[in-house]
Amino acid sequence: MLEALLFDLDGTLTDTDKLHLLAMQQLLLEDGRVLTEAEFDEHVSGRANADLCRYLFPGRPVSEHQAFADRKEARFRELSPTLQPTPGLLRLIDYAERGGIGMAVVTNAPRANATHMLAAMGLAGRFEHVLVAEELPRAKPDPLPYLSGLQRLGARAGHALAFEDSVPGVTAASQAGIFTVGLSTSQKPEVLMAAGAQLVVSDFEDERLWAVIERMVR
Repeated sequence: MLEALLFDLDGTLTDTDKLHLLAMQQLLLEDGRVLTEAEFDEHVSGRANADLCRYLFPGRPVSEHQAFADRKEARFRELSPTLQPTPGLLRLIDYAERGGIGMAVVTNAPRANATHMLAAMGLAGRFEHVLVAEELPRAKPDPLPYLSGLQRLGARAGHALAFEDSVPGVTAASQAGIFTVGLSTSQKPEVLMAAGAQLVVSDFEDERLWAVIERMVR
């Protein structure tokens, strides 16, 4: 029986990596630093702000890390007044609601971004829980955010699906024991499979995904 669907936010519910990259490039350029898309994909995409700031500014104090993260997220919100849900997402949400399947967002994004993005997609209120990693003791790639999501929904790992687009996210969900579906919006399928994804799709319309869902519902 399928009890729960757990979704990453950035790059999964909507394709936002290029907007995050642009926000960071704009701010880093003011500091005389160039951030390439390849560097972003390898070291930044999917990571919590604390982790990415440690990578970007290893010699700076944590107070400066937080100030940069706050500026970056504010710039991202300015760049994303509206957002388009990933194709097939609304179909899946409607299906889950009709079937009484619990749904939660599990994200490394800060609370302000999560609230903004869900509203920008017209999805505010559609998920039972929105778990924000910065409000938990550990962020992805630790499995704690996904284990916490299961607990909030009263669901078992073997009766859930997780959807992720990044290596840290896939690692977290798969290590939580959840069947993890990778979305190839920001990483190559082979990279997601190597991180632990059991299926990789381009969007939520893929019939292979729906075949998995139908098997788990029976």
